[in-house]
Amino acid sequence: MMKYVWTLILSLGFVIPAANAQTLDLQHIYNPDANAKKDITTAIATAAKEKKHVLLQIGGNWCIWCRRFYKFVEEDTELKTTMDKNYVVYHLNYSKENKNLPVLKELGYPQRFGFPVFVILDEKGNRIHTQNSGLLEAADSYDKKKVLDMLKQWSPAALQPSNYINE
Repeated sequence: MMKYVWTLILSLGFVIPAANAQTLDLQHIYNPDANAKKDITTAIATAAKEKKHVLLQIGGNWCIWCRRFYKFVEEDTELKTTMDKNYVVYHLNYSKENKNLPVLKELGYPQRFGFPVFVILDEKGNRIHTQNSGLLEAADSYDKKKVLDMLKQWSPAALQPSNYINE
């Protein structure tokens, strides 16, 4: 009987999701109640231990482009692997519930570029780059090459002085 059911389901063209397939929760990427200052300090400590940088994705659950970027990276194996290899990622909330203005002031007011905006910190917590995400867009999504280039160009390996000795 079960074989017949599976044959019928497959012959009708139904898609059966894998048991371990994950769906992305695009409505809860950012936590308005989080203690951003404390969380960033923790991210910096983790980055130092893992020899990575910290990538702050600043935005809110209200922001369509923030959700698009998150989904874009999470669903692309190369982008996700590059990000995970080089960065500790923290989603810094900016919303009517909590704008995190003192933290944004310390980061040099990155919200001036709109949302999302990306701030990269080194393993000591120094801000080394602020990225306007509009420069990474392509139509109603993001440009993979531009995103990948940004992730690689600000990675710990890219900033190793030893890479530039014999130029």
